[in-house]
Amino acid sequence: MLVGYARTSSLEQEAGLEAQLRELRALGCEKMFQEQASSVGQRNTLEQALGFTREGDTLVVTKLDRLARSVPHMWEIIRKLQARGVGIRIINLGIDTNTPTGKLMLSVLDGVAEFEREMMLERQREGIAKTKAEGKYRGRKPTARVKADEIKVLHSRGTSLSEIARRLEIGKASVHRVLNHK
Repeated sequence: MLVGYARTSSLEQEAGLEAQLRELRALGCEKMFQEQASSVGQRNTLEQALGFTREGDTLVVTKLDRLARSVPHMWEIIRKLQARGVGIRIINLGIDTNTPTGKLMLSVLDGVAEFEREMMLERQREGIAKTKAEGKYRGRKPTARVKADEIKVLHSRGTSLSEIARRLEIGKASVHRVLNHK
């Protein structure tokens, strides 16, 4: 069975959602899942679609960015589907994992993504080494977890959450999280 999944980020993108649904219907998708949700938020309908698919089914999306928020997220979804014997078809990339060519293309994309990640990490290491040599590297700002003891001491002295956040140069929500995590 072909299972279609369509998504737009906001309600204002109604035309985009309709275009995806038309294309999925034209491709013969028998079951359709659609949602209007940001890729970074919870996507319950995507989870429903993934849970609905069975061995021999193919999940169909019009574009990769409608399905996954990042390359690692894409691979997480694809591996879940492949483990259950479910194929995936990404229309705008011409990828269909039910075919040898589709599997090859997905492997090539994986290799390119891994290569790009390694290159990015190498550039990052070089940049850090350069700024360290120039005496400009300060590293990442301490997080609330690093400052948890200080937060608790200040709070025990009656310091307000806003004042703790200001003094430690962290967000008030971070202070709140530390105090409620106990």
